[in-house]
Amino acid sequence: MQMPEPNPAILAKKARIVERLRSVLPADAVIEDEMETRAYECDALTAYRCPPLAAVLPSSTEEVAAVLKICHEEGVPVVPRGSGTSLAGGALPTADSVILGVARMNEVLETDYADRIIRVQTGRTNLSVTGAVEEEDFFYAPDPSSQLACAIAGNIAMNSGGAHCLKYGVTTNNLLGVTLVQMDGTVVEIGGAHLDAGGLDLLGLICGSEGQLGVVTEATLRILRKPEGARPVLMGFDSNEVAGECVSDIIKAGVLPVAIEFMDRPCIRATEDFAKAGYPDCEALLIVEVEGSAAEIDEQLGLILQIARRHNPVELREAQSADEAARIWLGRKSAFGAMGNINDYMCLDGTIPVNELPYVLRRIGEMSREFGLDVANVFHAGDGNMHPLILFNANEPGQLETCEAFGAEILKLCVEVGGCLTGEHGVGIEKRDLMVDQYEPVDLETQMAVKDVFDPAWLLNPAKVFPLAASEGRRNVALAAE
Repeated sequence: MQMPEPNPAILAKKARIVERLRSVLPADAVIEDEMETRAYECDALTAYRCPPLAAVLPSSTEEVAAVLKICHEEGVPVVPRGSGTSLAGGALPTADSVILGVARMNEVLETDYADRIIRVQTGRTNLSVTGAVEEEDFFYAPDPSSQLACAIAGNIAMNSGGAHCLKYGVTTNNLLGVTLVQMDGTVVEIGGAHLDAGGLDLLGLICGSEGQLGVVTEATLRILRKPEGARPVLMGFDSNEVAGECVSDIIKAGVLPVAIEFMDRPCIRATEDFAKAGYPDCEALLIVEVEGSAAEIDEQLGLILQIARRHNPVELREAQSADEAARIWLGRKSAFGAMGNINDYMCLDGTIPVNELPYVLRRIGEMSREFGLDVANVFHAGDGNMHPLILFNANEPGQLETCEAFGAEILKLCVEVGGCLTGEHGVGIEKRDLMVDQYEPVDLETQMAVKDVFDPAWLLNPAKVFPLAASEGRRNVALAAE
């Protein structure tokens, strides 16, 4: 994956930049030693690495503003970083950039149960938001698989989802307001503790903008009452296509489970070896969970099981206790770790219309044979958010490139059937050069014009989202205008 060459003028003044950063931050909040900056050389897309010029760890909005003001004056690119769990290279630095990590910004600033909101610093982890309110029987709905580690900052940047977002929506559906620091250090408040703000939908613009428009330091989030109860059912099928048809029929029936998760045979085998959840020997399985009162759960599951039986399942297993429910979810929650035990893998997240699941799963199987690389499928089937895991050996020359080419074809397929390149991981560097397959030139030009307004010098999160030639061209024009 190509990255821009570092600006030698910035490298030459590293000492001055670091000195200025230390003038506005505590001594331990500025990291410039080459060995220590290697901790920030990549995110969860570990195939690509580059140590930054320096890394800073501010503790407040004011410190973030001071850092950005200095970097703006010095013309230094800034890469915002939450917990570094991005699977799309969203926090990959360049050699002439400063990593701005928000990990120390993890405080709960306000909790209002009457209005069902919580305001937090964005370095707080996703799961700890629920942890702050669960004693009052509330929870924060978006639940990425990395929720134990991922930060709210990254969730907002990538508009992250999760297994239970079929019913509750992704981050944008649960985000009410942000404090945003622009590249020149200006602090702005967007949205707030209310359902909708007047005027332009700037909040919708910020959520999913991948650090291109500013650094989000505080967020007002929607919290919800915990449901009375929840119950999952496990369904095994003889083929991926039949499982996909079952998902489509459940959605068509108008019932809205809280989650519909899909796993194919390679993933089932790996998770059984890893977690021993007791899954059936089958080609594909679904985990469908509903919630509500006991009567609501019985009614919803009755309809779902009726639909499932029309597809001749090899097994139907309805949880009868909390322990059985945990066993049903155990394998799914262990899936990514289990696959990592087998080989290196690249995890994609293209999204498709649910009715295209059978066709897309069949085509992925065909492409797997064409490229000579195995694929395991585990994903949020209810909203068509695919997660093909392409297995490869990073130590074998050429396999990474083959894996990338294979992944690109899968993502192009998602677009061809009416879907999009990303459902929750973001574009980052992984999909930036595929943006031309989803958007017309005029669409990309409009998106880049928005960045021109927020970040005229194109210093925020360089080489991400937009095709590299286009973003570097824009940056060069900005440099020439100075």
